[in-house]
Amino acid sequence: MATIRATCTVCGDVELGTADVRVRVDPTSHQGTYSFVCPRCDTLVVKPAQPRTIDLLLASGVEYDVGTAPMELVERRPSGAPFGERDIHAFSSLLDDDGRLWEAFEAADSRR
Repeated sequence: MATIRATCTVCGDVELGTADVRVRVDPTSHQGTYSFVCPRCDTLVVKPAQPRTIDLLLASGVEYDVGTAPMELVERRPSGAPFGERDIHAFSSLLDDDGRLWEAFEAADSRR
């Protein structure tokens, strides 16, 4: 079993075995993370990993999961001004009026 040196965000440098580390890889972007529970303080540590680091961890026998990145990381960001208090108040008023709410739904459906 290989010894893997990693850094806990609380304790600093720690030594782990291959069974203590887990790799998660996104097959579309080839990006990934590795995670472990610190043997000193039991903190779950998750860190981004470059492809080279992932390759080294996998070559040493670390288990891995394949998964896609959360949509928050890959979706397009909307353009325009951020929501303000006026927008929140208008939305809240819309939720209080069933008739206006259904009109808004119908208007949105007609734009599709």
